[in-house]
Amino acid sequence: MKFINSTHNSKESLLNRRSFISNSMLTLGYVMINPINMYSKNKISKIKAIAFDGFVIFNPKPVQDLVYEIFPEKGAEFISIWRSKQFEYTWLRTSSNKYKNFWEVTEDALNYTLKKTGLALSNNKRQQLMDCFLNLKIWPEVLDGLKILKINGIRLAFLSNFTNEMMMANLKKNEISDYFDFLLSTDQVNAFKPSPLAYQMGIDAFKLEKSDILFAAFGAWDASGAKMFNYKTFWVNRLGVPMEELDVVPDGVGSNFNDLISFLKL
Repeated sequence: MKFINSTHNSKESLLNRRSFISNSMLTLGYVMINPINMYSKNKISKIKAIAFDGFVIFNPKPVQDLVYEIFPEKGAEFISIWRSKQFEYTWLRTSSNKYKNFWEVTEDALNYTLKKTGLALSNNKRQQLMDCFLNLKIWPEVLDGLKILKINGIRLAFLSNFTNEMMMANLKKNEISDYFDFLLSTDQVNAFKPSPLAYQMGIDAFKLEKSDILFAAFGAWDASGAKMFNYKTFWVNRLGVPMEELDVVPDGVGSNFNDLISFLKL
């Protein structure tokens, strides 16, 4: 009968465990430092076009800043309710086939928020809040990123819940209109994202195979919706929020536009 050296095996097992823990920690550290690698299992194939959600390009912070200025003690509550209702209404209207454009939905959500919080706005302040959506600045690194994409021959479009007027106003303000081939508003199909009708606009506009197009999302829900549509998807998770539990993950995740460029290996 062959006897097993338990002392030797214990030491070997301990060493193996230590090695495993050490390697695991190194891997975890790499993922944390390099968020774009979290979900990227395979090298991304050549992308010919990118469809952007509006907030990947435009920073919505001025809206929040003005809310805090008007309601310094209740700003956080106000902006939270307004944002939630803004998107709840897009989904409810799409699912019930009662479409209103995003500008109108945003105003309806504002009216609800005022009732919910018991706060009041003058007509002038109300208009200022709404007009913030026409005067958004681009995120600091976006312009350089757009230049790199154009140099590499990648065609660009917005695929946004924004109205055409909202997109055009913000493009003009930031002088970046020439970088985009198409402005694809959900008004064209009377259905907000994540409806497949909305995502299909990218394929119809670019006249490319779905596999040739990347969708760049700002919201976690939009990243999930685009991936469910089977777009190659990159989530620009600027707010550092968790991924939705919807049984799909994007092809890449990063915290800014530079991470998107790195993901594409440009």
